[in-house]
Amino acid sequence: MRFRQVHLDFHTSECIDGIGSKFSKEDFQKALKIGHVDSITVFSKCHHGWAYHPSKANETHPKLDFDLLGAQIEAAHEIGVKTPVYLSAGLDEKMARKRPDWLIRNEDESIAWTPTFNVPGYHRFCFNTPYLDYLLDQVAEVCQNYDADGIFTDIVQIIPCYCQTCVKTMRERGLDPYDSKNAYNLAVETYNNYTKRMRETVDKYKPGLPIFHNAGHLYVGNRAFAYGNTHLEIESLPTGGWGYDHFPLSAAYARTLGMEYLGMTGKFHRGWGEFGGFKHPNALRYEAALSLANGAKCSIGDQLHPLGFMQEATYKLIGAAYAEVEEKEAWCDKVDAVADVAILGQESVFGHMHPGAIPPGKHSYKGNTGASRILLEGKYLFNVVDVQGDFSPYKVLIMTDDSMVDDVLAEKIRTFVKNGGKVLASGTSAVYADGRGFAIDLGAEYVGKAKFTPSYLRPQFEMNGLWDASYVIFENGTQIKATGDVVGLRENPYFERTVEHFSSHAQTPNDITVTEPAITIGKDGAYIAFEIFKEYAIQGSLIARETVVRVLDMLLGENKTIVTNLPAQGVTTLMEQKGKNRYVNHLLYAAPVKRGQRAEIIEDLIPIYETEVTLKLDKQPKRVYLAPQMKDIAYEYENGTLHYTVDKFTCHQMVVIDY
Repeated sequence: MRFRQVHLDFHTSECIDGIGSKFSKEDFQKALKIGHVDSITVFSKCHHGWAYHPSKANETHPKLDFDLLGAQIEAAHEIGVKTPVYLSAGLDEKMARKRPDWLIRNEDESIAWTPTFNVPGYHRFCFNTPYLDYLLDQVAEVCQNYDADGIFTDIVQIIPCYCQTCVKTMRERGLDPYDSKNAYNLAVETYNNYTKRMRETVDKYKPGLPIFHNAGHLYVGNRAFAYGNTHLEIESLPTGGWGYDHFPLSAAYARTLGMEYLGMTGKFHRGWGEFGGFKHPNALRYEAALSLANGAKCSIGDQLHPLGFMQEATYKLIGAAYAEVEEKEAWCDKVDAVADVAILGQESVFGHMHPGAIPPGKHSYKGNTGASRILLEGKYLFNVVDVQGDFSPYKVLIMTDDSMVDDVLAEKIRTFVKNGGKVLASGTSAVYADGRGFAIDLGAEYVGKAKFTPSYLRPQFEMNGLWDASYVIFENGTQIKATGDVVGLRENPYFERTVEHFSSHAQTPNDITVTEPAITIGKDGAYIAFEIFKEYAIQGSLIARETVVRVLDMLLGENKTIVTNLPAQGVTTLMEQKGKNRYVNHLLYAAPVKRGQRAEIIEDLIPIYETEVTLKLDKQPKRVYLAPQMKDIAYEYENGTLHYTVDKFTCHQMVVIDY
């Protein structure tokens, strides 16, 4: 995979004249050179359903009078730029109006995506209908007629469907088509059949051609979903609603799957389809660096004007980031992440515990979001693992908030702790779903749901910036009996706030006369009797983060690989390039701010001074230097501990340790 990619959207209405009329090879090539672009995804078919080339399998856009796709591929290849080809798979608006019976239907017969035809918007197709054959013919045509460097299909999630084709399929199998579990299982089967037939179609003409099916979300634990692709493209536009939390969490899982992957952001201020929207160049510089620091390659989204000309301002913006990426590539290819901690994906646990059930959706797993944020701010090296994953490389496994277990998962966790690992669990995590209590020794006996929400936490240890007090926790808690060391207590409110009895403006104050255990430590790990990770994701309270940090440090002891004074908003990762006999320590810093109603903006990149780093390394360093500057820096190495200081950096600095 190339490092510096552009995803060139081109969703263009038939109501616009002169499609592609301002395209020129020279203009196209100039823009790619200005942007330091080495791969650009160009369009065969858009959401409106039109082809941008002569087509027998589809209809050419009625206002296009030449082969735009062919011209773009020729122009790009002439200057050594790759050209994966995009086809909208799930959306095809012109066909939606011809064959509404091929559309995905909700249980109430409404149409997926846009519920009616009397408002502007697209309508989503079901791959269990003849639409799939129609789409595969279009893909085959591209593979036969064009020198494509890959296929990118879009809008292809697993979605339960109640169209009459799916209803008929389930009834023929003797199943209730309106049972949500049956509908979901058919949706999984339909998706897997789609990826299988797509692979067969591509391989018939171009064996092994890279292919990616974009769903906008990487399902943690559904490995068949991931492995239906040759690589992963993690769509994550921070200003488009994803936020800056999303990509590091997704990448932390992607890098455990043994696949190449890239981070896809956009040049837009808000999101896809935004003509005239530009983010600050410093934002793209940071987002590209964040991809590199997480072991990913880079993709930046643009949208071509209907007339086909490339906007120079956009490629100057992209070039501000990609000029830096180009200098850094040598230290970012074929890397493995070093990680002390693994977050067990809540989504994966749900799939394991409830096979065939409809997942509650990516926004339901707030515990993982909170854990990722705490680990990033606390400067811990971490990955995200699924239930099928290998736990053994990690020192601590975090089970967030509601990760209950069965015998199979419990046995895997017991093997992990038997071999020296520790577990940090919260809420109902590590508890048997059938009511048998904790599966491992976390220093507590599980009793049940806490009597009050919210309630109060009184830590029995010192924390940075916090002192001896009772701190409110708004998310759900559990009640336990201590069997090990108690390092935190719960204080309940005097009563629940109701119409009949309430006190002051918000939650009832804490009753300091009665306490019960809330944080315990046993031989297998530690337990926090609150949904503490969800608390941090939603409330952002300092007590939640500092509690986790303190307990995690108790479990890690002296075994934390990296310690640094990089500020909270900073990000650090450690990658190993085994083929080059070196580690690469990435240091990043930017402070997103809120602008408008929801946009997270990066504008100012503040220099960071005197960043101290201490690394536990079992390999003797031969040289420590800054990259890409190739500047040696002083270091000390003694008894397996490496220490160095970076005098100053802005946005992103790589420190390379040759061994």
